[in-house]
Amino acid sequence: MRACIQRVRQANVVVGTESVGQIEHGLLVLLGVAQGDTQREVESLAEKIAGLRIFDDSAGKMNLSILDVGGKVLVVSQFTLLADCRKGKRPSFVDAAPPALAEQLYLMLIDRLALLGVPTAQGRFRANMQVELINDGPVTIILDSRAAL
Repeated sequence: MRACIQRVRQANVVVGTESVGQIEHGLLVLLGVAQGDTQREVESLAEKIAGLRIFDDSAGKMNLSILDVGGKVLVVSQFTLLADCRKGKRPSFVDAAPPALAEQLYLMLIDRLALLGVPTAQGRFRANMQVELINDGPVTIILDSRAAL
């Protein structure tokens, strides 16, 4: 799994003209599910996201987690995070999980975050989405389960 995590003041996902998921103050998580990912990667990534200390404390130091600040997480599926651009100019997506597995693990991550006490919202799997956000900082963190979490 690969996640692009952005600290946001607000974020919204629109499909067509319908807002399908939105949050104020929290994290936008763009999630790519890779071939070979399992529940183990989901659990590890959820724990990392819930505990990631990237919010400012009273001294202005990044020392607080999403749980500490009472924020929310908006999770959006984005298989293009698995793009391999090493050859040629057209990205290859062979490392991305098949859609049925990707959706299952995507939903599992959302459920796991909720079980950890993190309020969540989500995009619509396999839809053409417009993601609107106000990045806070900006703070952007990339997590990859192929590297040790």
